[in-house]
Amino acid sequence: MSPNRTIERIVKRQDFLAAAKASSFAARGVVVQMRDRKDGKPARLGFTVTKKLGQAVTRNRIKRRLREAARLTLPEIAEPGHDYVLIGRAAGLERPFSSLQNDIRTALKRLHIGGPAANR
Repeated sequence: MSPNRTIERIVKRQDFLAAAKASSFAARGVVVQMRDRKDGKPARLGFTVTKKLGQAVTRNRIKRRLREAARLTLPEIAEPGHDYVLIGRAAGLERPFSSLQNDIRTALKRLHIGGPAANR
């Protein structure tokens, strides 16, 4: 995907649930779920951080870091017709930002090639 393409947001719960049933890859700072919608529409992206990780301030910091890392990383890797859900992990808060970006890159590459570490 070229860097100037837009990535839409996932907002409906049913789309998050559908992504949860699809492939996933757990990296140190983030878990990435990917669903192939099998259409040519733009890629979509959603974020979630569970309450287990802390209070609202902590969860929002993790989510902000994920949003920025995804904004810088996904346009070069995301493919049209796919939904991506990034689930924050506790390590994502203190992990160096470049490592968080690498976690996302690695997860997407593994999911797209369907490697052995990708959950299906």
